[in-house]
Amino acid sequence: MPQTDAELSAFDRATAVTRTEGGGVRADLDPGWDVGNGVLNGGYLLGVVARAALLDSPHPHPVALSAGYLRATPGGPADLTVTAGPAGRTLAHSTVLLSSAAGPSLAVQVTAATLGTDRADYTVNPVPQLPGPDECVATRTSEGGPAVGLAQHLDTRLDPATAGWTVGRPADVRLLRAWIRLADGRDPDPLALLLFADALPPTAFAVGRPGWAPTVQLQVLVRGLPAPGWCVVESRSTEVAGGWSDEECRIWDSTGRLVAQARQLARVAR
Repeated sequence: MPQTDAELSAFDRATAVTRTEGGGVRADLDPGWDVGNGVLNGGYLLGVVARAALLDSPHPHPVALSAGYLRATPGGPADLTVTAGPAGRTLAHSTVLLSSAAGPSLAVQVTAATLGTDRADYTVNPVPQLPGPDECVATRTSEGGPAVGLAQHLDTRLDPATAGWTVGRPADVRLLRAWIRLADGRDPDPLALLLFADALPPTAFAVGRPGWAPTVQLQVLVRGLPAPGWCVVESRSTEVAGGWSDEECRIWDSTGRLVAQARQLARVAR
């Protein structure tokens, strides 16, 4: 039985896409998923793009996305141009261009497949050991400024070991860890993992350098279907030079399985 709008979670409503009479795809981007100054979060936008890419895909899950952020994207109507690529029994490829009132703003290569819940055959990424969510630092606002829309839709609990910056004790390592889930209790799925992959503050916050660090390029790999419950997310930078910073992100589900990885290139906050 199909869900009604009232039964959908806030994330599902905000990332919904519809077909237009001309055969295109349109979204109404929710301005409430911003990261400040009306700029929408990159992971939220990937959720919208993935929904568009999956409309005609023979496979149900996004497994690899490579996104180029051309300009900041505001809320409001947006058109998504989906160009189908090769598709087979295992994978399906497509490209999606998202255009808003500001013009083309996001270009994404999407690979879809069918994910499972198998344990890893080999991994060097064990889940970090954090205190329980109730013993971590709850954060629903941006440091040093007003609440941003994204923070109101997420329940994020920072590991105290990487949250010194929230009480004026910055670290010397650009590393953040946290428990994370959607604030309305919706369980994670591959689309939510796209959001979580870009949900923590920039790692520069950890060393006491808050500010907007716009993402230029973001790659996300979804490795499996997450179990219900909290996810653990870890984000770290390994190189900052010439006004550019990298960030590597890993996400584990409530059973300790690695379910997503991401890597992005961002401008250093001014």
